Amino acid sequence: MDKDIDIKVKVWRQRSATEKGRFETYELKGVSQSASFLEMLDILNNQLVHEGVEPVVYDHDCREGICGTCSLYINGHPHGPDTQITTCQLHMRHFNDGDTITVEPWRSAGFPVIRDLMVDRSSFDKIQQAGGFVSVNTGGTPDANSIPVPKHKAELSMDAAACVGCGACVAACKNGSAMLFVSAKVSQYALLPQGRPEAKKRAKAMLAKMDELGFGNCTNTRACELECPKGVSISNIARLNREFIGAKCSD
Repeated sequence: MDKDIDIKVKVWRQRSATEKGRFETYELKGVSQSASFLEMLDILNNQLVHEGVEPVVYDHDCREGICGTCSLYINGHPHGPDTQITTCQLHMRHFNDGDTITVEPWRSAGFPVIRDLMVDRSSFDKIQQAGGFVSVNTGGTPDANSIPVPKHKAELSMDAAACVGCGACVAACKNGSAMLFVSAKVSQYALLPQGRPEAKKRAKAMLAKMDELGFGNCTNTRACELECPKGVSISNIARLNREFIGAKCSD
C-alpha cells in the first residue's frame, strides 16, 4: 500500500553549458508514493518558488511515455531504477522513506546542458535529417497490399521504430555512443522494401553525422539495450554495421 514518505533530492544545478554546475540537496516531506517522479519534481519546484529559490529546469511533454522528452539520470540509471519505462512513468513507490535521490542530466558531448536538468538533444534531429527518412512521390493512397512485407520483417521494423529518441542509450554508454538510436532508425527502413532504394546513402550519412556531432562508437557492453525504455535490441546495431559495410563495399 502506498504511503507518504520524506526524501532528500540531490539535484544538478547549472545555469548554462558554459558555467560550472553543482549539486544542491533539497528536503521534501509527505510525498505520496503514488505520485509520479515528475509530479514529485513539480512539488519540489512549488516549494522552491515559495522559498524564493529558482525552480529546477527539466524537460517534459506528453507525460505518457511516448515522446522521451523526460530524460533524467536518476540514481545512476537513465529514466530511473525501473525497466522499460520513461521517467514520466516512474512512480515514487520505487523509493523509500528517508531516501536521497540523485537527479542529473544526460552527460554527453552530444547533449550540451541548456540549464539544470535540461539538455540540447537537437543532435538526434540532425542525425535523423541526415538520412532517417524515405523519399516518395506523394499522391493517392496506395493499396495496403501493393507491397507485400514478410510478417517477421514487419515486426522487427516496428520494434525498431519504437525508439523514441530519448537518448538513454547515450547516457548509459561509457563511450557516449548513439549507435542504438542510429541503428534503430536505419533498421526501421532497412527491413522494408520502401527503404531499400536509399539504404546505402542512409547508413553512411547517418553514421557520418553521428561522428561529426561527437558521439562515441559501440563496444558491445549492452548497457544501451538494458537501459532503453522501449527495449530496442542491439541486434539493430549488427544490422547497421552490415548496412554500412555493404554500402562502403559498393562504392
